[in-house]
Amino acid sequence: MADGTITAVDLTEAYLARIRELEPKLNSILFLDPTAVDQARASDERRRGGRTLGPMDGIPVLLKDNIDTHDLPTTAGSRALVAANATADAPLVRRLRDAGAVILGKTNLSEWANFRSTKPTSGWSAVGGQTSNPHVLDRNPSGSSSGSAVAVAASLAQVSIGTETDGSIVSPGGVNGIVGLKPSLGVIDGRGIVPISHEPDTAGPFARHVVDAAITLSVLAGRDFRPAEMSLRGRRIGVWTIDGTGDVWQQTLDTLGRAGAILVNVPPADQDTIGDNEWPALIAEFKRDLHAYLATRPGVPQTLDELITFNRNDPVELSKFGQELFEQAKAAPPTTDPTYRQQRATATELARGYIDGLITGEGLDAIIAPTNAPAWLIDYAVGDVEGVGSSTPAAVAGYPNITVPAGFVGALPVGVSFMAEKNADTRLLALAAAFERVADARRAPEFRPHQ
Repeated sequence: MADGTITAVDLTEAYLARIRELEPKLNSILFLDPTAVDQARASDERRRGGRTLGPMDGIPVLLKDNIDTHDLPTTAGSRALVAANATADAPLVRRLRDAGAVILGKTNLSEWANFRSTKPTSGWSAVGGQTSNPHVLDRNPSGSSSGSAVAVAASLAQVSIGTETDGSIVSPGGVNGIVGLKPSLGVIDGRGIVPISHEPDTAGPFARHVVDAAITLSVLAGRDFRPAEMSLRGRRIGVWTIDGTGDVWQQTLDTLGRAGAILVNVPPADQDTIGDNEWPALIAEFKRDLHAYLATRPGVPQTLDELITFNRNDPVELSKFGQELFEQAKAAPPTTDPTYRQQRATATELARGYIDGLITGEGLDAIIAPTNAPAWLIDYAVGDVEGVGSSTPAAVAGYPNITVPAGFVGALPVGVSFMAEKNADTRLLALAAAFERVADARRAPEFRPHQ
């Protein structure tokens, strides 16, 4: 753009053409912004006049459809929220607009961020149907930011924005073979996002390369997170090994070793105990935070009771799986309940203790673990069968976690996650970029019908 070989209009129209070509296979986008080319044209006019707003001026971005936009629907994948748009943009959307980014549209997601059923199929919503993994189309794209990850993997936008409570950025990032960053809690303003719980929820970027994730995070946060180039030589990396990724994990460790990293085997996190305390806490927080959010959305159901009734009467909503979590949340205790308070405190203390203890005690720059197993078959009778996952400690602690492509099992990508203490986002981005350079593991999807 700076040297005039491509304009924002060129780039936006190229992505729109690719969307028209590939979306019938992928089903990753819910709504396109009819003003996208006009936004791009305004960016080009600024550039010609020497008034460029920064590195994202004219860059097409897709937003997960649980992020409020005043001029496009915000549905969380639910037909119950189609009736009326949000009244204002989420603060992170305002930051993107102020930076000159082109809002290309909204992406499909696992409905209600995968927090409606105990047996869901990720990537499905009543508004958008089923999103497919672009590498192998009968495989699941993972959730809940499925459409945002798929769209970037398939080059339907330069970057996209997802959200995570526990795994909903890093898991689809890994499963779709791209970079996904869950930043430290509080780095990005979380207002104007359909919540599960404000305790761990955060937005974060997807990109095909770490540098684009860093640029996007800088805009979303309002401060610079672009790292200086870092070498892996001499960096102490804690190795949390989880089986289930074939030869990819050993290849990852070999790559790090050849690059001069010092690998330190660390004990696995007690994700089961953290999760046993986190889960009932999330149920209680969901009711509190969802009701507060719905109060900002006149014209749509205002309570869990009303949503449950809407779903029962709708011909599509319960066609693939149920709403057991809605029912549980309806009956959950208030967040003033002592048992709830103990569960949240225990989960947070265990998660932070694991990461902080290793980073400090072993003098580590980061902890790594496999992000995901190869994507599973889409099967509504069986639901999700993810298996491998390492997102819980960083998610519950509110600490940063970034997944980077590590390799393939057949045609299916596997990612490696880098995590560290709170506000170590810039260091993690630098380490992830260094690994990305030496591993060179990303491959463009081939849209195979099956593996």
